[in-house]
Amino acid sequence: MRFMAINWRKGFGIVFGKYRECCFFEQVYMPYVTRGTGMSGMLYLCATPIGNLEDITFRVVETLKSVDVIAAEDTRNSLKLLNHFQIKTPMTSYHEYNRVEKAHYLIGMMQEGKDVALITDAGTPAISDPGETLVSFCHEAGIRVTSLPGAAACITGLTLSGLSTRRFCFEGFLPQDKRERRAVLEELARESRTIIVYEAPHHLVKTLEGLKDVLGNRKLTICRELTKKFETVMPITLEGALAYYEQNEPRGEYVLVIQGKSLEEKKEEAVLAWKEISIEEHMQYYEGQGIERKEAMKRVAKDRNIGKRDVYRMLLS
Repeated sequence: MRFMAINWRKGFGIVFGKYRECCFFEQVYMPYVTRGTGMSGMLYLCATPIGNLEDITFRVVETLKSVDVIAAEDTRNSLKLLNHFQIKTPMTSYHEYNRVEKAHYLIGMMQEGKDVALITDAGTPAISDPGETLVSFCHEAGIRVTSLPGAAACITGLTLSGLSTRRFCFEGFLPQDKRERRAVLEELARESRTIIVYEAPHHLVKTLEGLKDVLGNRKLTICRELTKKFETVMPITLEGALAYYEQNEPRGEYVLVIQGKSLEEKKEEAVLAWKEISIEEHMQYYEGQGIERKEAMKRVAKDRNIGKRDVYRMLLS
């Protein structure tokens, strides 16, 4: 493949042809990363629309047209996308049930110099998706991987939620096994970051019930059919959501964005935990660490959200 690069700002360049990005790292270090005698192909992680076809990027379209093969989670579903943009590149299936075997096959192709694009049914490959296996195997084999950014339902839902976007965690789909599900929910109950969960319509009510049971009546924003004609964004509480879906049948795909545990809630829990032991035991906890009695009393007062005089009086009584 021939392409021209124009140097710009310490080695970064603008690349024509296959829309590849050329940078100082790639020019200098890639020969040492890529294994084998010849130059291997490359894996392109191509984000596809999550609803509105116009959300695809020019770069993704050009890449899908120029690679040697497209690995798709569902070839029948992806064919609609390719036909819409008149992309004639051959496809092969890559999904949860063939991810290991097919990953080795695709790596073999790339080692022969062929370029592969990976797409999922909707959104960014490797996010709640078997693509993570192929990416991991490529790194082990010394195959170059790049990501072409685009739509992701989790980030779209987060930005629409009105909840804190500074810190967040993504859980994807919750486990269907009851024990695993409960364990994950109990872990999320302690999470102070905003929580993002995916859910299908037929499991939505069960998931909302589980969240309410373990997390309490948290605020959340329910995002449905993002970027589509009937997109819905509903800020509500878990109790309110359960009441709503008693009267309305869930339809479409859902992104649940849930408020994390507040600092006030954590403080209240800590106070309740300390109150399960006596003042004397609480004092012994600190004094056993070599902390002076006066300082220990100060810490006990802070832990229990009471005054030092109250601690002193309770110790005397």
